[in-house]
Amino acid sequence: MLFGLFLTLGIAVLSVALRSYQSSFSQKSGALGILTSSYLAIYFITGSHILGAVAAVSWLFLPWLEILTRIRTLRLPREKRLRPKSPPSSDIFPTLNEITREIESEGFVHVNDAGWDWEDYRQFFRLFYKDDDRAQATICLNEQHDLSFYYLRISSRAEGGTIWTTWNYPLSYGLKLTPQFRINRQRPDQSFWQLYQSHREFLRRNRVDVGTIDVLDEERIQTEMENDLRDQIAHNIDKGVLKQTAAGDVKYSWRGMIYLWCQFLLDLVRL
Repeated sequence: MLFGLFLTLGIAVLSVALRSYQSSFSQKSGALGILTSSYLAIYFITGSHILGAVAAVSWLFLPWLEILTRIRTLRLPREKRLRPKSPPSSDIFPTLNEITREIESEGFVHVNDAGWDWEDYRQFFRLFYKDDDRAQATICLNEQHDLSFYYLRISSRAEGGTIWTTWNYPLSYGLKLTPQFRINRQRPDQSFWQLYQSHREFLRRNRVDVGTIDVLDEERIQTEMENDLRDQIAHNIDKGVLKQTAAGDVKYSWRGMIYLWCQFLLDLVRL
């Protein structure tokens, strides 16, 4: 019994330690270790392999607690109008100015601060643009309830409508992207310089010439973002992920909630 206790505790502690590192290998090993320690804990208590397996697999269904409580009641506007918005306080986003300086050091110019608020859901966007390669960079802050996170995005809009995008979005993305998006997803711990280099390589790999990228100005950058948000909502309604309510806003359908869970499982595999 003591052997089982120490073995389980050892694997659990090692798993938590591995999850604290940012490498893909350590993250995957840590996730596997948590499943293994859950299995061993129940197995050594009950002596049942079946109950141990159930305990391990139950971690995969943990997101349903969030989906059935918060996500199921979430309502979103069908039209998202971006408005000028003041930057969040340093308590909420302490690294905003540091990231801004990093982006500007790569030749990007700060264009505008915008965002939108809906009930207890808030988004803030700091927009940048670089004339040389016609690239748009954005610092995105999402706030809801007690959850707050940011990510960086670099986009190049081709004249044919394709949007080549590099980002380090840290969570499972909750909506289907429209067909014109081409995503180059990177790890959340990467710096803007690393994202920018990856984006340039992404364009080279797909033979995207700078001359085929649309030239944007401040007004069009914001207009195109609003169009992207509106098209995404419409696309997800069409795909059955979202459905319109009687009040005119939208919410997740049951198909959409299953889609969210599948996104979580995909992220668990590709961490």
